[in-house]
Amino acid sequence: MMKLSIIVVSWNTCDLLADCLESVYAHPPHGRFETIVVDNASSDGSAEMVSQRFPQARLIAKDENVGFAKGNNEAIPFCSGQYVLLLNPDTVVKPGALAALTAFMDAHPDAGAAGSRLLNPDGSLQTSCYPAPRLSREVWRLFHLDAIRPYGEYNMHKWPTDAPREVDVIKGASLIFRREVLETVGFLDGAYFMYSEEVDLCLRVQKAGWRLYWVPQSQVVHYEGQSTKQIATDMFLQLYLGKLMYFRKHYGRLSGILYKFILAAASLMRLLLTPFALLQRPASRQKNLSLAKKYGRLLAALPTM
Repeated sequence: MMKLSIIVVSWNTCDLLADCLESVYAHPPHGRFETIVVDNASSDGSAEMVSQRFPQARLIAKDENVGFAKGNNEAIPFCSGQYVLLLNPDTVVKPGALAALTAFMDAHPDAGAAGSRLLNPDGSLQTSCYPAPRLSREVWRLFHLDAIRPYGEYNMHKWPTDAPREVDVIKGASLIFRREVLETVGFLDGAYFMYSEEVDLCLRVQKAGWRLYWVPQSQVVHYEGQSTKQIATDMFLQLYLGKLMYFRKHYGRLSGILYKFILAAASLMRLLLTPFALLQRPASRQKNLSLAKKYGRLLAALPTM
């Protein structure tokens, strides 16, 4: 039996994609596995690289960028593994990472999905799971109140790294599902282009009675946002459009309206504080001014979202 099917959806991350696939084949899981790469019409030679360097991988080359959700959905029907792993192209799996995920799923039949412990390139902990989204948590996060008391995010830095932990939402950079779960609850919602699609799927998995876990024994380095930074402002808008779609879908139209007011308030606060950025060091000043421009675009786009 095929143990694991690995799906990598890529857009213009040729070198990182090569490193990702190298790490997969260097540190395979126990048992048979397969890799499916969906290339979203990259212009950097990604598809050609996969064909030449990794002929053992199945390549699905798209003629347009269909996004993360639809890209994964293209590959899932071809998966024959007991488990399906969604893996970002800007990741490198550490030794034993894939084996730890499949072993955990084997040992925990209540687990519908599980995620790796994500690390930044310097080895520090990267946020890899979240509590279930609520409007109150979005207020807490957008106004940076987690610094006072964790509520919008988990306090992951205090979690032991030798014990799995049940969570609500797992980041899609390294996210494993039972194939039977996907066949039961459905695939990713293709209405999301980028962001919140895994949040939506995690909620549906929980509603179907399955549990989700963070598995720290599975370590994956994540070079976060390497595709999205190429069109950073557009992806910033997609981030909040995805959240808005999530609240509308699961909590109704009124929830969506309230969330737009929350985003407007957070954007105005950010813009009002922008002059203080001029007093900062050059690197911090540039970062905050760039972020202020994105919030300005978000504020302008809210009426039509």
